[in-house]
Amino acid sequence: MKPRPLVFTGLVFVLLLFLFHSVRAQSTASIEGLIVDQNGAVIPGAEVRLTCKAIAVERVVHTDGSGVYYVAALPVGDYRLEVKAAGFQGQSLEKVGVEVARKITQDFQLHVGDVSEQVTVTVSNNLIERSTTSVGHVIEKRMVQEAPLNGRYFLDLGLLVPGTVTPPQNGFSTVPIRGSGSFAINTAGNREETVNYLVNGITLNNLWFNSISFQPSISSVQEFKADNSTFSAEYGQNSGAVVNIATRSGSNQFHGEVFEFFRNDVLDARNFFNFTASEPPPFKRNLFGGNFGGPIIKQKTFFFFTYEGLRHRQGLDLNSLVLSDEERNSASDPVIARLINLIPRANFIDSSGTPRFIGAATAPVNIDHWTIDISHNLSERDRLHGYYAIQTRNFIEPNRQGNTIPGFGNMHHSLRQILTINETHTFGPTVVNEMRLGFNRIFGLDAPTAQLNPLTFGIRNGITDAIGLPQINVAGGSLNFGGPSIFPSGRGDTTYVFGDTLNYLKGSHSLKFGGEYRRFLNNNIRVGTGTFNFPTVGAFLADTANSFNVTLGDQSSSITQAALGFFVQDNFKFRPTLSLELGLRYDWNITPTERYDRFIVFDPQSASLLRVGSQIGEIYKQNNKNFQPRVGFAWDPFGHGTTVLRAAYAILVDQPMTSVASGRSANPPLALPLTVGGPISLSNAIDVATAAGLAPQTVDHGFDNAYIQSWNLNLQRELSPSLVMMAGYFGSKGTHLIIRRNINQPINGVRPFPALSDSSPILPGTPLGNVMQVEGSGNSTYNALWVSATQRLTRGVQFNASYTWSKSLDYNSLSLQGVVVQNSYDLRRDRGLSDFDARHRFVVSALYELPFKGNQLKSGWQLSAIVQAQSGNPVNIVTSNSTVNGMANTLRPNVSGPININGSVDRWFDTTVFTPVADFGNLGRNVVIGPEFSNTDFSVIKNTKLGEQVRMQFRAEFFDLFNHANFGQPGSVVGTPAFGRIVNTRFPTGESGSSRQIQFALKFIF
Repeated sequence: MKPRPLVFTGLVFVLLLFLFHSVRAQSTASIEGLIVDQNGAVIPGAEVRLTCKAIAVERVVHTDGSGVYYVAALPVGDYRLEVKAAGFQGQSLEKVGVEVARKITQDFQLHVGDVSEQVTVTVSNNLIERSTTSVGHVIEKRMVQEAPLNGRYFLDLGLLVPGTVTPPQNGFSTVPIRGSGSFAINTAGNREETVNYLVNGITLNNLWFNSISFQPSISSVQEFKADNSTFSAEYGQNSGAVVNIATRSGSNQFHGEVFEFFRNDVLDARNFFNFTASEPPPFKRNLFGGNFGGPIIKQKTFFFFTYEGLRHRQGLDLNSLVLSDEERNSASDPVIARLINLIPRANFIDSSGTPRFIGAATAPVNIDHWTIDISHNLSERDRLHGYYAIQTRNFIEPNRQGNTIPGFGNMHHSLRQILTINETHTFGPTVVNEMRLGFNRIFGLDAPTAQLNPLTFGIRNGITDAIGLPQINVAGGSLNFGGPSIFPSGRGDTTYVFGDTLNYLKGSHSLKFGGEYRRFLNNNIRVGTGTFNFPTVGAFLADTANSFNVTLGDQSSSITQAALGFFVQDNFKFRPTLSLELGLRYDWNITPTERYDRFIVFDPQSASLLRVGSQIGEIYKQNNKNFQPRVGFAWDPFGHGTTVLRAAYAILVDQPMTSVASGRSANPPLALPLTVGGPISLSNAIDVATAAGLAPQTVDHGFDNAYIQSWNLNLQRELSPSLVMMAGYFGSKGTHLIIRRNINQPINGVRPFPALSDSSPILPGTPLGNVMQVEGSGNSTYNALWVSATQRLTRGVQFNASYTWSKSLDYNSLSLQGVVVQNSYDLRRDRGLSDFDARHRFVVSALYELPFKGNQLKSGWQLSAIVQAQSGNPVNIVTSNSTVNGMANTLRPNVSGPININGSVDRWFDTTVFTPVADFGNLGRNVVIGPEFSNTDFSVIKNTKLGEQVRMQFRAEFFDLFNHANFGQPGSVVGTPAFGRIVNTRFPTGESGSSRQIQFALKFIF
C-alpha cells in the first residue's frame, strides 16, 4: 500500500495553517518589560514607542492592566525606546540592541512629573535572560565581522558557544573541507547532524546528512545565535541546537566596503610533520570582494548586495607508509607489480626503520558567492524582507577518503542557493503575524581525479570502465590509494519551506502559535569503485586482502521526504519576578518515498528482498506521534533584574535523514552490493564476491526517529551593566539514535541468514554475506558544567569566555558511519566515550580598542583574539580481523595491563599491552585519549579615517600564533606500522591549529 499522496498532505497543511495562523524559526526578536512608578505600583496604559531610524521601523504599544508591554517580531537592529504615561516624566533609552532570536526584557521605573519632561537612560541591562528558559549565545555583529576567523568561515563562530567542542579528526561534516571550512558542529553532547541552521528563519540544512548546505559569506551575516539546550517549542526539525543567522540589510544611508584578505607561504611556519624541507609547502590564498547597501526609496525600500571570491592554492604535506626497494623488487604478483608503479619511492626512513614518502600535493579551490538582501516597508503595519544567495564551488582534493600518496583524490563542482521571504503584519498592539517561505538548493558532482580502468591493472572488481581504481587500504590506512571508492557520484537537493507564526499578548501571557511544512527533494546518482583492505604490507605484496566490497550497477534514487509541525508556546508572567514557559510541539516526520519505487529492503521474517510499493507498503513506519513538551521557569529572586535562576526540561525530535533510505536503491535487482571477508585477491575478487558476497542494505521497518530529553539548571548574574556570568548544570539523554549493525553477523562461524529464501521474489536462494541494517537503537547521555562570561563593549573591551566540563557517552557517534560496533548482537558493550567527547574546554574571544588618542598614527588601533584549549578526544583501538563479525577494523583486542600514555608522536601510548584475539576482545570502546587541542588566533587592526564617511582598515592576523602543532589521532589498528604513531596534525595544513599562518587584509569602508 502506497503512502498518502503528499499533495493531499500539503492541502491539509494549508487548511490548518489558515485556521491556526501558525511557525517556528525566528530570525526576528522581541522586547517585553514591566513599567512601574517609584513605589513599585504598575502603570497601565503607558505608551511604549520603539524606533529604528536606520530601517524606518516604528512600533507603538501600550502596557496592559498589569503594567506589561510586549513588542514581537522586531527586525535586528539598534532601537530608541521611549516611554510616556499621563502624570509621569517621560523616559527614553537611546540605544537598545535587538539581537537575533532573543527575547529581551527591559523594565522602566517612572517618576511623577510633567509628561513633557524627558529623562534619558544611558544604560540598558538586557543581557540577563529573564523571560525565556532557552539557553543560547549571541555572537553580535562586531565580533562576527572583526574576530580573527581562520578562513572567515562563519560557522567557526559556533566554536565560541559554551558546550561546543573542537571536532575530532574522525568527524564527518565537522572536519574542515579545504577552502570551505566545516559544515557542522558538535554542541551540548549531541551528534553533528542534530543542529538546524536557519537563515532568516529558513533552514539551510540539506537533509541527506543534515549539515549546513554551505557557509554564508561573513560579509552578509549580521548576527549569529546558537540555542543549544531546552530551546522553545517554536523550533523543530532537529534536537541538538538551533543556529539562527540574521542577514545584513540596507538602511537609509548608503554604506559599503571593498576588501582583500591575502596569504602566502613566505609568511607561514613549517608544519610539524614536514620533515624533508625547512620551508612550508606552497600556499596562496586570496579572499576578495565587497558589499554595498542603502535606500532604494528612503524610509521605505532598502537593499544590501555582497560579492565574495576565493582563490585558494595549497600544497599539502603527505606522510605515507610506502614500500622499500627490496619490497618493490620482491613483488611477483602481476597485479601488484603494476600497482607499485603508482606508489612513490621512499624518501625518508622514520625512527622505527619504516620507509615513508614525505611530499606534497596541490589542492586548488575556487569559490564565488553573491547575495542580495531587500527589505520594503509596505505600510506602517507591513514589512517585507527577501534574501537570496548563490555560491559556485570548484575544487580538487588530493587526499579524499584518506589517500596518502599523490595522484588520487577527487574533483568537485557544485552550485548552492538559498531564498528567504519574510512578511510581518501588525494587526494591533497585541497581535503580530510572521509569515515565511523559501527554499535552499544544492547541485553537486564528484569524480575521481585518476579516472583509470581497473582492468588495465588486472583488477577484477566488477568495474570495467575508466572511472577509477578501487580504494586500496594497506596496514590500517598507513598506505591508502586509489578511488575514492564512493565516486563518481552526484546529488541534487531542494528543500521548500512554508510557515507562519502568530504572536499574541493576553494579559500576563505572551502566546505564540505556529506551524511549518517542509518538503525535501533528494536526487542521487552514484557508481563507486569498491574497497580492498590489506591487513599488512606483506599481505599486499602477496595480493591477499582480508575484505572486499563493491556495489555494481545503477544506484540512483529520487526521494521525497516531508515534515509537518505545529506548536503552541506560552510565556506566562506568573509574578513580576517569576516567568513560566510552557510549550507543546507536534511533528509528523513523513516516511520518505522514491519516485520510481526503487527502494528494495531485506525482510528478516521471510529472509527475502522486497520492493517497496509493490511487495511491501512503506520503507519504514510513519513517525507521527512526536509530541514534545517544553516546560521551565525563570525566577528573579531579589527583584532587581540582576540575578536570574532558570531551569527547564524539553523533549526534542530529529527528522530522519534521507540517507537512512537512499542506500536501499543500491540493492538487487537495481544494483548488486557485494562483500567478502578474506582471503581474496585483486585478480579474482568479483568471482569470489559473486559466489558468497551479496550484501544488501536495509532499514528496520519499525524505525523510530531519534529524540533527545534535554534539561538544565543555571544561574545568571549581572556583575555590571555590561558584564554577565552564567553557571549551570546541563544534561541530555538521546534515544532511538541511528545506528548501523550487521544483522547477518556470523554466530560461531554460521550466518543466521545463509541465503535468501526460495520464496524471495528477488534472487531466491542467493548466498548472503553481511546485511547492514539502519535502525534507531542507539542512545547517548551527556552531563556537563558550563560557566560563561559575556562583556559587551565597555571602555573599549568586549569579550566572551566559557569553560565546559563534560562527559558524553554513546554506542556510536555518527549516524553516517557504517557498522562500527564490534558485536552487532551486543550493542551495550560498545557504550563508551563519544568520539567527540572532550572532558575540559576553555574558549575566549575578545576585542580591545587601544586607548591611544591623537593623530592618525596613534588612534584607531585594535587587538582581537580567539583562544581555545581542549582535552583530547578518544581513540578506538581495533584489529583488522574480519572473520569473527564480517567487518574489518571493528574487532577490539585484549588488553593485558594499564594503558600508559607516552605522549610522543612516535609512540603516543604503550602498544605492547594490546593483543589481537580470534574473538571479541576485552578492551572497551574509546578508552585511549588522544592529543589535546590548543590554538590561539590573534589580530592587530588599524582603522584610519580618510574622510568624514570613509575609513581604511588594515589587518594583520596570526592563526596558530604560537605555532603549536595540534596533533591528529594516533594509528588505532593493532599490528600495523602506524599503530600508536601520529603522522599528521588534527586538521589539514591551512586550517585550525596546523601551523602558524599570517594573513594581511585591507578594507575600504564607506
